[in-house]
Amino acid sequence: MTNVRLVAAQGATALMVLMGVSPEALAADPVQPYIAQDQETLEAPSPWQIRMRALGVKTNDSGYVGGIAGSNLSYSDTITPEFDISYFFTENIAAELILATTSAKVDGTGAIGPLGNVGKVWVLPPTLTLQYHITRFGAFRPYVGAGLNYTVFYNQSVGSADALHVKNTFGAALQVGFDYMLDRHWGVNFDVKKLFLQPDFAVKVAGTDLRGKAKLDPWLIGAGLTYRF
Repeated sequence: MTNVRLVAAQGATALMVLMGVSPEALAADPVQPYIAQDQETLEAPSPWQIRMRALGVKTNDSGYVGGIAGSNLSYSDTITPEFDISYFFTENIAAELILATTSAKVDGTGAIGPLGNVGKVWVLPPTLTLQYHITRFGAFRPYVGAGLNYTVFYNQSVGSADALHVKNTFGAALQVGFDYMLDRHWGVNFDVKKLFLQPDFAVKVAGTDLRGKAKLDPWLIGAGLTYRF
């Protein structure tokens, strides 16, 4: 029996040598058990992301009524909710559609100051930006963006004017902000946008038709929550 065991051991050793495996290596590297990885680490993040922000709208008080020297305009600042949707083409490149609406009062200043409140308009400025996200800082993810805005003016009403019509218009948009991700889905966001928005308008005052330009050029300053699907 001892001879049989000795022959078997010698045969096994010879087989390992032929296979290129030394007995010492086999003893040093025992087979490791399979350990399943966390499923979350295997899943690529969704390309879709949404945000909800509180948005402050700060306008540039400037503009004029044609034919009236020294005329100027001012506009009320507002705070409104904002919702946006982002799609990530890569982890660094994304497109964002920004949706919000707010109202603004238009007041005459300068030479037309006695008019007081000329009227009120509601503003819907959907804005599409292309963004670059910096991902090398872990949970802190700053980004910059630029894009195009199309602003719709609706529910226009008059104050001291007999009639007011602010025309819809296109404008450029610049953006900078950051997300701080609390986990793989939720984060907090801070965002600043500058819209270059100067619509033409028509107004009737005391039966006289006038035209001008409202140089709104608002700053949009927002803070809120981010959710990555």
